[in-house]
Amino acid sequence: MKRIILAIAILVLALPVYGQDRQWTEASSLTLIGKLFPDTPNPYHRIDTVRFKGFTPKENAQVRMSSGLAVCFVTDSPYIYVKTDYANPANGVNITGNSSRGYDLYIKKDGEWLWAGCSGPAWNGLDREVRIVTNMEKKDHECLMYLPTFSEENSILIGTAPGSIIRAAEPPFRHRVGLFGSSYMHGASTSRSGMAVPAQFTRMTGIQILSIACSGNSRLQPYYADALREADVDAYIFDSFSNPEADMIKERLFPYIEKIREKKPDTPIIFISSIWRERNNFDTKSYESEMAKMHVADSLMKIACKKYNDVYWVKSDASTPGHNHQVDGVHPDDYGYEVWAKSIRKPILKILKKYGIK
Repeated sequence: MKRIILAIAILVLALPVYGQDRQWTEASSLTLIGKLFPDTPNPYHRIDTVRFKGFTPKENAQVRMSSGLAVCFVTDSPYIYVKTDYANPANGVNITGNSSRGYDLYIKKDGEWLWAGCSGPAWNGLDREVRIVTNMEKKDHECLMYLPTFSEENSILIGTAPGSIIRAAEPPFRHRVGLFGSSYMHGASTSRSGMAVPAQFTRMTGIQILSIACSGNSRLQPYYADALREADVDAYIFDSFSNPEADMIKERLFPYIEKIREKKPDTPIIFISSIWRERNNFDTKSYESEMAKMHVADSLMKIACKKYNDVYWVKSDASTPGHNHQVDGVHPDDYGYEVWAKSIRKPILKILKKYGIK
């Protein structure tokens, strides 16, 4: 009987103390990384849609999503919770709540970023705090916490133990490489936000990717170029051939490059190819459309690399043995995205090194 009572007591002590008051810190008062434009009125927006015009209502909503952003901090708290005031929470079909409206935490251990925890609130409890990690040793931990991929937030509060230390960390990644991309770069079908390609690539290389990824809307629009060319960046990466049809690529590609070049005459511009969509295996209409897009993109990029200085073309690959790592026949799962990030890592690093970006 005594053993049973002791076992219950130990179990109770190990449980997180949900009712205990916590100290709450606004995430934006710490170190935010991944922001292409650091001065947006709402710190969790990616583009100031008052300053930059031309976006459709859907695009306006997307550039206010926090995909690609992360908060860096140091804490000795034994636990970390998050409480969010959502402006526009996401509840997607082909993506988990942990990714679309949740948080994904990595902690530095032995010089490497090691996954520590993730969580997002239930749809019927968006105003509740969520537990990210508990029962940690009471010592300083360097934390990297990714924000939701498909939600817009007014406020993000990080909950730590009363009296614990929490302070802004030094930015852990170097350089500023701007990225504009499709749902692939946005993080569609990821299980958690830290598995999107920009996040994985950044952790793999130490090069900071500043993502303006807009699901379904990376179509070489001139008004996106108007905004992107105003950013303080060392280089650009464009996932520009996943969304537009072949005719749109023909019409928009060269004017898009030239618009960027008007303000950034010497900044390297790297275009990456789209990937094979598994739904093409038997859907003949999809296959024909995708093949036309890939052919046009490849032929025009070969011309662009000769026509314009400092423009590059990198082939991507997210295919895996068995072809089982796409969630919906279009978007990879976490492992598929890892394969994609690894496929572009070496060629992109080789290009960036030419410009002292390493």
